[in-house]
Amino acid sequence: KILEFEQKWWKYAGAKESSIRELFDMTPSRYYEVLNSLIDRDDALAACPMLIKRLRRMREVRLAERQGRPIA
Repeated sequence: KILEFEQKWWKYAGAKESSIRELFDMTPSRYYEVLNSLIDRDDALAACPMLIKRLRRMREVRLAERQGRPIA
């Protein structure tokens, strides 16, 4: 369900954080913990390769920005 939401969260009315609380009954922080765990799994990559690769790239960019590294 979380991966499906990531594919189309923009279709939900309101802010993403509000939708996370409503749909998953969890805080946005917990949601992103679960999402980060999911995108490291091989079965998630097999099920949604384009989405997982995009989310991994986005995570890497955010990490590089936080660490002051050049973005590759």
